[in-house]
Formats: sequence, structure tokens, C-alpha cells
Amino acid sequence: MWKSTSGKRRVVSRLTCTTVYTFLMVLFWSFSSSVSMNQVQAAEQPAAADTADVADVDTAGRVAERLLQQSGVRGGLVVHVGCGDGRLTAALRADESYLVHGLEKDRTARDQARNHIHAQGLYGVVAIGDWNGTHLPYAENLVNLMIVDHPDPVSMDEVLRVLAPGGVALVRQDQTWSKTVKPWPEEIDEWTHYLHSPSNNAVADDRVVGPPTRLQWVAPPQWSRSHEHLATLSAAVSAKGRLFYILDQGATADVTMPPRWMLVARDAFSGVKLWERPMATWEWRLRGFRSGPPELARRLVAVGDRLFVTLGYGQKVAALDAATGETVHEYDQTENTQEILVSDGVLYLVIGDGASEPAAQARRAQRTDRQWNWWPIYDEPRPATRLMAVDAESGRTRWEHRGIESRQVMPTTLAVAEGSVFFQNPDHLLCLDAETGREIWRSARPISRRRPAWTAPTLVVHDGVVLSADREVPEDEADEPPAEVEWIVTSQGGISPPGRLIAFCAQTGERLWTAPCREGYNTPVDVLVVGGLVWTGNLVGAKDPGIIHGRDLRTGEIVRQRPRDQEFYQPIMSHARCHRHKATERYLITGRTGVEFADVETGEAFAHHWVRGECQYGVIPCNGLLYAPPHPCACFVLAKLNSFLALASDPPRVELPATDDDRLEPGPAYDGVQPVPAAAGDWPTYRHDPGRSGATSARVSPDVQIAWETQLAKPLSAPVAAGDLVYVASIDTHTLHALDLESGRQVWQFTAGARIDSPPTYWNGRLLLGSADGWVYCLRAADGRLAWRYRAAPGERLVTVHGQLESAWPVHGSVLVLPESDSSQATVYATAGRSGYLDGGIVLVRLDAVSGQERSRTIVDTRDQQTDHQPHPLPRPTPGFSMPGALNDILSAQQDAVFMRHLRFALDGALQPETVPHLHSPAGFLDDTWWHRTYWIIGSKMHGGWGAWPNMGDQVPSGRLLVQDGDVVYGFGRDRYHRDGSHVGLGGAQYRLFARNLVDLTRRKDADEVFRWERAVEPTVRAMALAGESLWIAGPGDMLDAEDPTAVWEGHAGGSLWAVSASDGQKQAAYPLDAPPVFDGLIAVPGRVLYSTTDGRIVCWSQ
Repeated sequence: MWKSTSGKRRVVSRLTCTTVYTFLMVLFWSFSSSVSMNQVQAAEQPAAADTADVADVDTAGRVAERLLQQSGVRGGLVVHVGCGDGRLTAALRADESYLVHGLEKDRTARDQARNHIHAQGLYGVVAIGDWNGTHLPYAENLVNLMIVDHPDPVSMDEVLRVLAPGGVALVRQDQTWSKTVKPWPEEIDEWTHYLHSPSNNAVADDRVVGPPTRLQWVAPPQWSRSHEHLATLSAAVSAKGRLFYILDQGATADVTMPPRWMLVARDAFSGVKLWERPMATWEWRLRGFRSGPPELARRLVAVGDRLFVTLGYGQKVAALDAATGETVHEYDQTENTQEILVSDGVLYLVIGDGASEPAAQARRAQRTDRQWNWWPIYDEPRPATRLMAVDAESGRTRWEHRGIESRQVMPTTLAVAEGSVFFQNPDHLLCLDAETGREIWRSARPISRRRPAWTAPTLVVHDGVVLSADREVPEDEADEPPAEVEWIVTSQGGISPPGRLIAFCAQTGERLWTAPCREGYNTPVDVLVVGGLVWTGNLVGAKDPGIIHGRDLRTGEIVRQRPRDQEFYQPIMSHARCHRHKATERYLITGRTGVEFADVETGEAFAHHWVRGECQYGVIPCNGLLYAPPHPCACFVLAKLNSFLALASDPPRVELPATDDDRLEPGPAYDGVQPVPAAAGDWPTYRHDPGRSGATSARVSPDVQIAWETQLAKPLSAPVAAGDLVYVASIDTHTLHALDLESGRQVWQFTAGARIDSPPTYWNGRLLLGSADGWVYCLRAADGRLAWRYRAAPGERLVTVHGQLESAWPVHGSVLVLPESDSSQATVYATAGRSGYLDGGIVLVRLDAVSGQERSRTIVDTRDQQTDHQPHPLPRPTPGFSMPGALNDILSAQQDAVFMRHLRFALDGALQPETVPHLHSPAGFLDDTWWHRTYWIIGSKMHGGWGAWPNMGDQVPSGRLLVQDGDVVYGFGRDRYHRDGSHVGLGGAQYRLFARNLVDLTRRKDADEVFRWERAVEPTVRAMALAGESLWIAGPGDMLDAEDPTAVWEGHAGGSLWAVSASDGQKQAAYPLDAPPVFDGLIAVPGRVLYSTTDGRIVCWSQ
């Protein structure tokens, strides 16, 4: 029997203590710096330790299987301390649900372990890190299983610091293993249903979630698919340390491409993907944004080790094993279920009668994939409904309610609490006995029958009181006879008529009190019960006060009033975000502009415009973390975080910054690098030069053929070339490869501590590069031997990013190297960090390229230095939706300035107050998603917001890719930018190749004077380089007219390589490709074109 966890869940371990660990029975442990308590850990009777000599892979596999079985951990992050030669470490990746990291003090053993894991083809998802013997370099609560296989003891305080709640430590003691389980702290809570629990009170019993200050993990996708259409994330819940969600993994580049709806499970603390399953038919992806349906998020519930879900429209409700995703049970007669609640081992379902097909079919007649109507308005038929209660374990139907009362169950109103089932229909609020389904009482509660499809009454049950909130019935409806509810699908926003909150007695249905209320911006009324007080909001527009009144649950009297939000921050958005707001025991969590936390005790509020929730869904506050799903928003594009994020509050309990003495580590080649300057025709750095122009004077005849190709592990970075070697990073294997330019033969390889996301920079016989481990490396270019490495990151703190471990302060692979007047000297510029608002900001370091010595260090921390929060008031002017902020990126330089996206630094590293036009991508040079609200520009900065994001695209040189040759700019991009999204093939915009002068285009009539030529070309250009008089372009074919556009976009259908005349755009030559290049992955050197392919090859074409 599985029980609902509407409150806290505790993990109870019945384990026998060993004499070795008796003294550890009561241990002081802190979940975060803000909460500490005495916790009891349990240790298991030791098991035999048979890992002393893991002589071969087969033995290692058997040992790993036994350890995983003993631990009981099913997926997540596994750490092997004292990993030796790596055989057991590699074997611990039993399947794709495990991410494994080994720690080893001995350098020789580390090298052996890395070689072994590389040979197994596992490097990256299994990796080896340095270890100082004491500090575990992981974020708090990150590790699911730690195997301590080292003679030197590791502090159990340190082990428990990094273990996730419910995580396990296996510590070897001579020939036995002792097992320790980290308890689940009472201060944190789960989020099992869309509105937290079956009672619909969207409030977590969690005292750890707070204003975000540090990163826990990052997962894909980078962006939601479209701002103008159905939200990419439909539902998300969490239970027993796992996070589940339904998400469209279709291509971000074009929303007209088919959806790929998936049910995904991740470990809630480490972010490691545990499993995923495809969904069947789902809501139409081109449904207008913020138009509903509101109940879509109610098809997913997590309770303990079970997940309950409809795996598509029309599908039966299924119970899945939460650890593996395997179907345990399907429930008969549950087809067309629209909503699921689970309480005390019983499923309570709202089921459509199946008379109406999914509304998506009807909507297709209103709007086809290739048409665009900004705000389509149409009626949406809804099927009749019934209620069913089903035993979760046996599948037996306990009762079914098919009466007239349940024929029109209003969306999201079903609630279960205190032994009763509650719901609303168009006329009444009803209470049924949860055990039998028998009606106990009904009270009149008529609703408006003509309403937008995103609306629904809000019904919350708490401590004997039922709270019902909805828009009031208009006078013209009140006099009409009862009729079917008319649902109107519309994306129009801001329609928020007066509403009424009514409190009823849960036992009798007696009306207790009423109060005014108001819907959100295209969202139902927020009703949040925190600490016995009922909070409702008034925050549709920027001038509205927010959620400021706390009413007594039983009388409705206002007993607490907090100040208006505007006293603490500026709600710059003209309207609040289009999703429900939520709360915890400590905070009201709103989405007016980003994510705001209002302290329910003090009334003080903290704004975070630089992080936001997904449209129609919002954020999830639970497990002591704030989960922010991917969004489709260009507001504050220069500061806002992207991707699926888990964020923690308050600084780490243990801070271990690197000292100046141990930042720099000399290597064996420190004094042994012979200076060899790059030749004039080389391509020595990312996009050829510090300005990132993508252009070279080297000439390549259009008449070329394949000279060689070399297979490496994908994904690959773009290559660079200097002298007789080509250098390319195998990103996910943390490996830099050197290949012979003539033959493609591998000359050497070097493995860093984490991903290398972009190619190195060659300078004077050296390769300078960064890694996501937070270090800058200098290698001897001839043989890959380490000359020195420098820790740019403030300290050691590993987090999970896209399925691997990275530093909280990563360094991009392509560091900037600027030679000095003395040709034997140069300065390396590198940045470590992710955001000016997270983990203390971003660090810009300047290093001596020869010695590695630090020349300066600049911290870009955009928080208010007095409060450690977002500045208030924000400085003006901030055009559009803009704010101070910084996001890391590959650096560029021109004249006397260094740039990181829009930010400008002096050559001495000092941040400058004003920027100047330069080539950059507001989304980052490496963002290859082609999300519709981003593009590259040669300009000062891109403004944010619905009405401002497209402006620069129509005024300055812009495109998906740009190449600059003096005053001429070559590009591939859209022919128009408009606030409707500029969706190619949907809103009238089309891709074209062009050449234009380097001047601003401020008036459309200037186009003939500015553009030198424009051409429609066959390839969707994903890589481009200018070589002398030829512009080389390559990419997949035309996606819009392809039978399988996703296969074309992902490179499975080949592509083409073209040479076009730089002077007029005429095609000079074209060659078919069996795989297109990676984004921006093509370079040219004299007589040769080279590129990295999507299937992991380096290909060289030679004239």
C-alpha cells in the first residue's frame, strides 16, 4: 500500500550498528548553512570487502554488482574514493542511470584509471578527479552513493556533507564494508502533485528552500521550444528524492518540427537522469501560449516508489516503478483520465467519457502548422466527466460517480483531504466520502459559464476548511438559465475580472466567510495557506501590490499585512508571469518578473529577475531546492539563467577557496617549451582570431576533395590548426586530440578534469585552454605535455551539468590570448563562473602565458554588495526588460577592449561602464539551439523583452552565424525579426545567406544600400568561414520541406558543403556530405577546409 505524502516523508532504516561505528550513531549534520539539527545515522553489519585485488574487468563487474546491491542505491551519482586503477570505478556504471566519479591521490594511478576508462569507451560519464586526501570536492547533498576504498580515513562529517538525503556511504574497514545512510531531514519536503498535495494547497512544508544563491545542477534543454505556443514542460512532481516531469524534447530550432514528448526521471539532488519514456499523443504543440488547458499538469503524481501517469491522451492510468520507469500496473477503465490524485493508497480520477476526441484535433481546423494567427480564438469542446476511486495496489475500483453532479467536474478542483473528496461543478461545491463515494453535502457555488480555457476555480482544503476562489458570475449570465460551460481558447492576457473567495466548513458545507480575490495573469486565483493564514494575490499588473493579505483561516479576517512588493523591488514586467504562484513554510514564491521570495513573517521580499519559471507551470520548491524548468523568455536576456535548474540557498557550509600558493601548478614541460610562432595562414584559435571574425586571408580553391577523416568520440568542438597539427576537443570525454594535418593520424591526446567545450588557443609553441573543472591549462603543443595549470575557480565545488560533473565555476575551452609588443610574451584572459548572481559571480583572470603567474583577478558580482541580493532600485536607463547582469562566454577582443557577451573590459581586466559594438551572441557563442528569440549581432547589446528583443536584429548586422572581414559582414539568418517570434516557416521569416556593409540599418528603406547581396541556399548553414575570395558554408538540408525534418536537423540525413563567391554570393562548388558539421565547426587553412561532424569525425578537404 502506498500512502500519500501530503506532509513530510521520513526515511526509516532498520540496520544493525557495528562496533566500529557505534560512536557515529548520533552525529551533528547540517543540511545547509541555514538549518542544522541532530540527525541519527545508521550503520549496517559489515559485508566482506573483496575489492582488495580487482584483477580484471569481469571481477570488477561482480564486485560492483554486489556493492550496488548492498547499497540499495538505484541510479544517481556514485563516487569512488581511492579508485586506484579505475577498474572497479568503471564497473560501477551498471547502466545509464549512474554517473560515476573516482578520486585518487596518486598521479600514476589516476593516469592508469583514465586510460582504462577511455579504453572502455566510458570516459566522461565515468571520470577521475584529483584528490587532496581530505576535502571531498562536491556540492552539499549531491552524492547518492559514496564508496570509500582508501586506507586513509575520510571525515564522516565531510561524507555526510556531500551525501544527498537518503544517500549511502560504504566505507571499507580492512576486509569488511560498513554502510551508513544519511537520514531524510525533517526540514525539507516533497512535491507529489501539481499543487503539492491532494489538498491542492501549493505550499511545501520546507524550511530550507530560500532565495537562490548557488547552483546544484543543470539539465537540458537550454530553452523551451517557443514563447508563442504550448509550454515545453507540462507537469513536474517529486517524491523520495526523485524528480519527474513531462517535457517536449523536440527541436528548439523550429517549433513546426514534430514534438518529442517524454516522461523524464532525474535524481532530485544530483540531477542525474534515471530514465525516460516516450509519451503517446499529447496536447497540440502549436496551441496558443497561456491558453490552457489548466488540468494538463494533473496527469502526473509521485508517491514513494511509484509514479502514476497517463502516458498520453486516451491512455490508461499506469503505475510505474519510480526507480526504473517500468510499468508495474495499468488500471482498467481509466482511458481518457484527465486528472489524478493519490491519497492513502487510493487513486482519485477525473475521467472523460471519450465522446470528444482530444481537443487538439479540433484546433487543427482552426490553424495549420504553416499558418500564423497571433491570438487565435475558438471554442474548445470538453468531454463529459465522471469520478473514479481505484485501489493503487490491486487496481480494484472502489467506487465510481457518474451522476449529473460529476458530469462537468471543473478542472483542477478535485481535492482529497481529511477522509473526504471535494470538487466543483458549474453549480455546486460537493463533498463525497472518500471511502464510499457517497455524497455528504453540497453547497451552492455557481460559476461563470463563458470563460477562457485557461481558467478554473481554485479549491483548497486545509484544516477543516474548504476554500473556493473564482471569478464572479457576470450579471448578464446570472439571469440566464443554466447551460453547458463554454470554453474559449485564447492567448489574450490581462483579462482578470473581480473574483470571490468563499470559505466552507469541510464537515458540513456551511459557508463561513467570503472575501474578494483576483485571478493571476492568465492563471487561476492563487490561494495559499501558510501557517494557518490564507494568502491570496493581486498581482496581474506591475502596479498591483502583490500577495499582501494574510487572512485567518476560520474567520477571513486580515490578521497580517505585508508591504507592497514595490517597496522591495521593481516589477519591471508589465504583467506577472503566466503561471501559478507557490509557497513554503517561510516564503511566498511569486513570478511577477522572475522569481520573488516574500518572507511570510517579516514581509520582506527578494527579487530574482535573472531566473524564472516555465510559462503555464512555474517553479517547484521542494527537497530544500528551487527547481526552475527551461523557459522561452528573452526578458533580461543578458542576465537570466537558462536550462532546467536546481538552485540552492545560502552559501555553502564549507568554503574551501584556493590560496594563491596552490592555484598554480607547474607541469613536467614547464621549462621545456620551444617558442614556435603561428604562421600567417594558420587558424590558431576559436573563429581564427581574438575578434572571433571567422575569416582568414588563406585561400582555398573551390575544387577540393576529401583528403582524410578521423573518427573520434562525439560531440566534437570546432577544430583549430597551427603548423602541421590540428587540435580538436572531444567535449564529453574531456579530451583534447592532436592530429597530423597531412594524414589525420592522432599524434597525442590530453585529458582534463572535466569537459573541454571549445578548441584551445595556440600561441608560440603552447596550447592554452580552459576546462569545466575550473582550471586553465598550458600544454606543449608538440606533444601535449603539461607546462602548467592554474585554478581560475575560487575553490573546489563540483555540481552536475548536463549529465556530468563540472565546477560551479567552469572555464570555457577557448581562452583569449593577446600577444604583447614583446613577441615572446602574451596575456591569457579566462573567465570562471556561470552568472553574476550565483556562487559569488564570475572571475576574470589575466595570466602570464609563459609562466602561468596571475597578473590580475576581477570579480564580476552583479549583486548588491551590501545586501547580497539583486540591486534595488535597478539602475536606469534599462531599455526594454534589461538589468545589470553577467553570463559567462568565450571572450573576444578588439582594439583596446576585451568582451564577454555585451560586457566590456579594459586590457588590464577592469570592467568598463559602457560597451561598444562588437561581434557577439547574447545567448553565448556556443549556443547551437537556434532558439527563435536569439541571434548573433555586431552591436553593443541586445535588449530584452517581448517588444524589444527583435529590434537589434533589424538594425545591426545579425544572423544565426556571422563572419566579419573588415567592413564587410557575411551571415546566414532571418530576413525579418518581429515580436511574434520570427518563427521560420510559421510567421513569414525565411533564412538567407547575405553579405552587407558594416553599418547600422535603422530604416528598412536603407536595405538596398546596405546589403551587397542576398541568396537563398540549399543548406541550412550551420558552419561558415571566409577563406580569401570564397565563403565556405555547410550544413544539413532544408528542414521545412523535409519528410523527416528532425532527422535533417540532427544530421541524420546528410548535408552539403558549398563554396560561394564572396563578391556576389554565386555558388562556386557544392559537395554532398554524409554528416553535416557541428555548429560553427568549420575552418580553413591554405589549400584545406576542415570541420568537425555531428557524428564525431574530423574531415579534411584539400584542393
